[in-house]
Amino acid sequence: MIIFNIDIMLARRKMSLTELSEKVGITLANLSILKTGKAKAVRVETLNKLCRALDCQPGDLLEFREDET
Repeated sequence: MIIFNIDIMLARRKMSLTELSEKVGITLANLSILKTGKAKAVRVETLNKLCRALDCQPGDLLEFREDET
């Protein structure tokens, strides 16, 4: 499964989820879906906006982990 490390990047940037939401133009609800791993897909455009706002690379946000099932 793919994990979004948004919390880690927010902590490193000393940024709140609300601030990220405003910079990226994504609702808090949709960011929460990404954070919790409930998203089924993510647009490249959204990933681009997140990377720009957090000054990071896609690999800083995304991580692959084997399913625990």
